[in-house]
Amino acid sequence: MKILLDTHAFIWWAENNPILSTRARQAIADRTNEVYVSAVVAWEIAIKATLGKIVIFGSVADLVNEQVLLNDFKELPVLLAHTFRLQLLPLLHKDPFDRLLIAQADAEGLAIVTRDPQFPQYGVNLLW
Repeated sequence: MKILLDTHAFIWWAENNPILSTRARQAIADRTNEVYVSAVVAWEIAIKATLGKIVIFGSVADLVNEQVLLNDFKELPVLLAHTFRLQLLPLLHKDPFDRLLIAQADAEGLAIVTRDPQFPQYGVNLLW
């Protein structure tokens, strides 16, 4: 299975937060799955930390790079094809980070680990 982590799922994984479902936790931990962390996640964490909406210890680079190395996550850059896909998405979700993650998942055939109740409206594969 190919999996993309939503920002909150990435943070909950890194914190070992029990709010992350057992099913999602097992899928992320399963080394036969390919787990992707988008540049969008690092971007959103950086912005929210700067605005004081979330607290992280250390730098965003340290947090994300540590998780990528520890867990053998794969980096997913934002490609032009991902941004072009945004125009095809209905404007059901107003959050630009989430819209771009949806576009990436759709373009790359990834299931998204998320609890966001608006994601199912886009028909992407979800894992929760």
